[in-house]
Amino acid sequence: MIPVAEVVLGEQEKAYVLDCLESGWISSLGKYVPAFEEAFSRFCGVRYGVATSNGTTALHLALVVLGVGPGDEVIVPTLTFVATANAVHYTGATPVFADSEPATWNLDPEDVRRRITPRTKGIIPVHLYGHPADMDPILEIAREHGLWVLEDAAEAHGARYKGRPVGSLGRAACFSFYGNKIITTGEGGMILTDDGDLAEKAAWLRDHGMSREKRYWHPVIGFNYRMTNIQGALGLGQMERIEAILQKKRDIARWYREGLADVPGLTLSPEAEWAETVYWMYSILVGEEFGMGRDDLMAALREAGIDTRPFFYPIHTMPPYNRGERLPVAEDLAARGINLPSGLSLTEEQVRYICGTIRRLARGGR
Repeated sequence: MIPVAEVVLGEQEKAYVLDCLESGWISSLGKYVPAFEEAFSRFCGVRYGVATSNGTTALHLALVVLGVGPGDEVIVPTLTFVATANAVHYTGATPVFADSEPATWNLDPEDVRRRITPRTKGIIPVHLYGHPADMDPILEIAREHGLWVLEDAAEAHGARYKGRPVGSLGRAACFSFYGNKIITTGEGGMILTDDGDLAEKAAWLRDHGMSREKRYWHPVIGFNYRMTNIQGALGLGQMERIEAILQKKRDIARWYREGLADVPGLTLSPEAEWAETVYWMYSILVGEEFGMGRDDLMAALREAGIDTRPFFYPIHTMPPYNRGERLPVAEDLAARGINLPSGLSLTEEQVRYICGTIRRLARGGR
C-alpha cells in the first residue's frame, strides 16, 4: 500500500537523539529545545519561538496569552482540523465558523467580515494543506476592528505569502510537528511571535506558571505544555535538511501536475500567483465530469494499493458544534476533496502509477 504520509528521518536526527539518551537529558531540560526554537523561528523570520508538546497545546497557549476567555468569540475557518476550534473552546470562548473561498480553499475574508460582532476578539486563518491564506484582507479587517490575528500554520512550514514566510504575518502563529507534518518531532508544536512579552508569558505558562524567583511557587494556574529534549533533537535535525524536504514536496507536486493534467472533472491543488505553497498534502477535487464520485474513487484507489484521505469534515457539521448553519463552499470542498499520497519517501514511479490509475478510472475502468 502506498501510504498517504510516511516519516523519513536522517542520520543527523538519530545522532542528536542518541546524544540525548547518552547524556541523560531526555525530559524538557537540555540544549536541544532552545536550539530548535532558535532555528525554526529564524527560518520563519520571527524573533521568538516557544516550543510546546503539540500543535493543539500551542494554539491553546497562544489564545490564553492573548487574553481569550469566556464570553469572547474567535473567528475560525470551518474547513480545518478540529483542533483549531477546540483550542478556542478550551478557553471558554466561542469559535465562530466562516466559510472557505473556492480558489485556494482557505478562509474567505468577506465571510469573516460578516461574522464580526462586539464580542469578537480575533481571527485564526489556517494555511490549509500548505497553501497560505490570503492574509492582506484578513489583516486589514483585523486592523479596522481592533482584532488580533493568530496564524494556524500547522500544515505550512516554509510556505510564503507575497514573499513573506507564513508564521511571520500575524500577532503570533502556531505550528505542529506531528509525525505526518513537513518536519516532525513525533508530537510537538511551537508558538512564533515578534512580541517579547507574549513569548515570555507563553514560556512561563507552559511550565506550570512557576515563579522565576521562587522555585515551586505558582502564582497562577499554568500548564504542562513543554516539549522534551528528545523532541527538540529530532526537530533540530530536521531543520538541517528542511530545504531538501521542501524541494521534495515541490517535486511531488510537479509529478502530480504533469500526471493529472487535463483529466476531466479533476481540480488539482491550487497555487495562487501571490503564494508559494508547500503541498503538505497534494489534493484534488472530484467533479461530476470525472464519472465517479469521491468515495468510489477512494475505494478504487485502495483496491489498487493506494491509500488516500478525505478532506476534513467542516467543523460546523460535527456534533459538538452543529447549530444547523450552512457554509456551502466548505461543505462542497469537503464532499469532493481527496488527499493523495504525499510522503517524503514517495518516488516518481509511484506517482506515475497513482496518476495512471486515476486516469484509467476516469475512463470508467476498474
